[in-house]
Amino acid sequence: MTLAVKICGVNSAEAMTAAVAGGAAYVGLMFYPPSPRFLEAEAAAGLAAPVPAGVKRVGVFVDEPDEVIERILAAVPLEMLQFHGTEPPERVHRARARFGLPVIKAVKLASAADLAAARAYEQAADMLLFDAKPPADMSGVLPGGNALTFDWRLLKGSAWDRPWLLSGGLTAGNLAEAVAVTGARIVDVSSGVESAPGRKDAARIRAFLGAAAGL
Repeated sequence: MTLAVKICGVNSAEAMTAAVAGGAAYVGLMFYPPSPRFLEAEAAAGLAAPVPAGVKRVGVFVDEPDEVIERILAAVPLEMLQFHGTEPPERVHRARARFGLPVIKAVKLASAADLAAARAYEQAADMLLFDAKPPADMSGVLPGGNALTFDWRLLKGSAWDRPWLLSGGLTAGNLAEAVAVTGARIVDVSSGVESAPGRKDAARIRAFLGAAAGL
């Protein structure tokens, strides 16, 4: 099985180089200001410009209006959008039409009910991303990159009309188990390749991509 990897929250040239050289299929650039991985448009453009063909540059947005996305797209060469907030299916559908780019919609899971709710996005998004839903009493919660896993058995044997990515607390150490349980063909990692929140670690990126290559 060939496992594709998205390295998300890339915010340094060193991390981008490690991701591209290691074989990442997607690189995510974060445009959510409260995130420690946030990038201004100018910095994101500098990181995205040298990314070679074949590696998809994904802009990650959280409940942003069209005007913000348009401003980013005017400056940064993105090939996909990722919505990681509370965007309803109608919003995803409109964005695909307006911007002419594929959209990944993140859905947070903690129970079978959350998984059932994700079905509403199957015809609206081009890809789905399954992330962990943080507990209600967790402090300092971000829309993503919280280093939390969910019960991977929720996805076992499930079939979807769209390609999907497994996310949430993945590391080089637990990747093989996560893939074995869920059957994921694409995975997304952010906090699992960091030495501190928002600080991507080139060695951990290489280790994660090496683990993925072995699956």
